[in-house]
Amino acid sequence: MLIPSYTDLLIEAGIDEAGRGCLAGPVVAAAVILPKNYTHPLLNDSKKLNYRQREKLQIEIERDAFAIGIGLASAEEIDQINILQASILAMNRAVAALPLPPELLLIDGKFFSKESAIPYHCIVKGDGLYYSIAAASVIAKTYRDHLMQEYAEQYPYYGWQQNVGYPTKFHYEAIAKHGVTPLHRRSFRLFAAITD
Repeated sequence: MLIPSYTDLLIEAGIDEAGRGCLAGPVVAAAVILPKNYTHPLLNDSKKLNYRQREKLQIEIERDAFAIGIGLASAEEIDQINILQASILAMNRAVAALPLPPELLLIDGKFFSKESAIPYHCIVKGDGLYYSIAAASVIAKTYRDHLMQEYAEQYPYYGWQQNVGYPTKFHYEAIAKHGVTPLHRRSFRLFAAITD
């Protein structure tokens, strides 16, 4: 079972991102403020959940959370400043989008630089330790997946409705055949040796 909160008194926002390893699309971050003693029997790191579980949890988190903020950094921004800095940018945008100001940020991972005076803790594998970070993981992942499924209608050749921009064999083959789109990250290795 995950830990409900880092402190007893402060308003905490868990923060995580999705899409760092993708070849296309934005990196998406979410910031989530949950009730202090919130628990959920299923909630965990989004990577440990299947699609149906994440979709169900998204609805429940949106219902139960005190506040949710979403932040994006585009493929163009990723190419300009690198994926780590773009992820941090998206996280700061997610915090800025919260309708309720947090008093402490719980960041999944090792790296963060804040654009405000809010104190923070970086927690490696925090999405498997704290409910608020796990909730942010689910919200960021589902939001990004839905976005890439919408983009798949505009760019139908790349299989984004299934791979959501990740580097699958099908995705690499589609890039080799159809070229890159404006949503592809040109600073990433977009062409790979395709083997059976």
